[in-house]
Amino acid sequence: MISVDINRLPEGKLCGDVNFDSAKGVAGWITPVPGGVGPMTITRLVANTVQAAERTSGIA
Repeated sequence: MISVDINRLPEGKLCGDVNFDSAKGVAGWITPVPGGVGPMTITRLVANTVQAAERTSGIA
């Protein structure tokens, strides 16, 4: 199972959708919220956007 959900608490703080301390003992991989997979998601989004722009403009 892969879970990448985040929630915003009433005071504005971000948190994940699982209890980190409980899950880290049984999860194969786990990252904190914030700071987990976000940077990789943004990197891939930008790379895919550039790739799509190159394809539609005939540059590459």
